[in-house]
Amino acid sequence: MIGGGVAVSLARSGRVPAVYDIRPDASDKLEGVPAPLASPAAVAEGSDVVMVAMVNAAQARTVIAGDGGLLSGAHPGLTIVLQSTVALPVVHELAELCAKEDVGFLDCGVTPGDKAAEHGMVAIVGGEQSVVDHARPVLDDWAKKVVHCGPLGAGMATKIARNVVTYGTWRTVTEAAALAAAAGVESARLAEVIDTADPEGRTLLQLLRMRGADGTLPEPAARQIEPLMTKDLDAARDLAATLGVGTPLVDVTRAEAERTLGLDQEPVLSAADADPLQRGLAMMDTVYGPGFSASMPEQLDPYTSETVEHLFGDIWNRPDRSVRDRRLLVIGATAARGRDDLMQIQVQGALTNQELTANQLKEAVLHLALYVGWGNATAAHRGIGQAVCQDVPTGFSVPGLQVDRGPLRAVERWPPARRAPAPRAVTRSFEHAAILDACTGCDGFHMNVNVLARTTLEELPIIVDPAVPDSPLGGAS
Repeated sequence: MIGGGVAVSLARSGRVPAVYDIRPDASDKLEGVPAPLASPAAVAEGSDVVMVAMVNAAQARTVIAGDGGLLSGAHPGLTIVLQSTVALPVVHELAELCAKEDVGFLDCGVTPGDKAAEHGMVAIVGGEQSVVDHARPVLDDWAKKVVHCGPLGAGMATKIARNVVTYGTWRTVTEAAALAAAAGVESARLAEVIDTADPEGRTLLQLLRMRGADGTLPEPAARQIEPLMTKDLDAARDLAATLGVGTPLVDVTRAEAERTLGLDQEPVLSAADADPLQRGLAMMDTVYGPGFSASMPEQLDPYTSETVEHLFGDIWNRPDRSVRDRRLLVIGATAARGRDDLMQIQVQGALTNQELTANQLKEAVLHLALYVGWGNATAAHRGIGQAVCQDVPTGFSVPGLQVDRGPLRAVERWPPARRAPAPRAVTRSFEHAAILDACTGCDGFHMNVNVLARTTLEELPIIVDPAVPDSPLGGAS
């Protein structure tokens, strides 16, 4: 109980607080706190600074401006300090009511509430400096620290933002613990690792502390962090997919990695960027992969020109949604049209940009089927399968095999006299978790290196067999 805790801290600091509560026995067990007065107005009449700790905005309005409320007993020099977490419009509404009665008003978020009686809370204050100065002696008698965040509303905004950190962290921990548990790790061990590695919790606010005076992360630091951040998040997504654990926050964090680090800021436009055609072509490469725009003819007809300049140059370039967000919208619309060819194009772009995994795409088809119909979903499933089986990272190699973007080919016949009689699953963990497997919807094998490759038996005459001792993949399972 924050109100009771504040009253106890004031009493321990040598002040005798005047209190009000709808429960007449509310202060019976509060050390040094007298019995509640008859009304909020009675509290105001005998006080210079009044703290209001209510559950919601409606209660705060009643206590401050209702019949028998604080303003009914207001006098010159009275200051009301609102400790309830309410929306900013409510803060300004109550401040205006107080101003009409020449009463000072501060919004004051508090944390942690369980330390209220121990002089252990932080007062997160918003309001005019003169009003803060007037109330400061009283605030100091119950708060371990008073932080004046800015003008009216700044205290509440800071408290709300702090709550986002708290509850967002809870969600993060929930996902992380579920992922660890699925891998056989007890939550106590996860907590032990985190507590030991970072006993003071500095990691939580590390990004804020690394930002400069302008509130942005220096670009060299962001560029250094980004590949490590995306690598680790991709590893989390892969593990989650393998274990069948839902991690939506991980997915969002991965998709928003550049924005988190400030690498999505729009640069100063060059002459080429300012040109709608060049801007559209550049976005096409962003959406579908480097070099995609090279397929556009040099002379564009009116329809193609409008597609490049308006659809990609303007719409896809709008800042409010990420490329991944926009692609999900297009995938949904494409599924509703039953166009496997268009679905294949979108999915190839998503795989190239590592926006979605194969498992996530399969789940999307199942979800969409109930909205777009089974026939359209079947077409979407077919398009996704074709895209998954065609995508492969450029220049990936393993002993005996060389993979370039496009069909997989054997560059070394090995062992010379052995051929596989039929497709078979072959699995092996490489640096990028390469997997050969039978592929439904393909006409041969595919290689999964986070994204997947396509080949046929004719294009790959030698099928790697782990049973062969001298096989480059010998010992695989």
